[in-house]
Amino acid sequence: MALLACGGLIGYGFLNTDEKPEPRAVPTAEVTYEVTGQGTAELSYLARSESGKATVEKRVALPWKKTVQVPLGKAPTIGLVLDDKGGQASCSLAIRGKHVQLATASGSYGRATCTGQLPAGQH
Repeated sequence: MALLACGGLIGYGFLNTDEKPEPRAVPTAEVTYEVTGQGTAELSYLARSESGKATVEKRVALPWKKTVQVPLGKAPTIGLVLDDKGGQASCSLAIRGKHVQLATASGSYGRATCTGQLPAGQH
């Protein structure tokens, strides 16, 4: 009898090996990044990424706008670098439709960064 019960448990273990727990969805908030101005710039911004790496887009024609999902607890950030021709451009950041920050870059290779804060656990 003990042998049968043991064999039944082993068989049960084999039957369930294909089932894997579903990954838990990471709670996010909607963030809108916007860059106004003329010319081209290199942009880097945080979007939904498990690794937390920034997305970089080179030689972006301005004006530019993008809405993304950012994991709660991360700091949504957009940085811009003007090209060698310079000019002037501004970045802005809105979290769930509410304006958070504005910054301006000017001149050759001018830089600006806009950052916000998403509290952990807020839905």
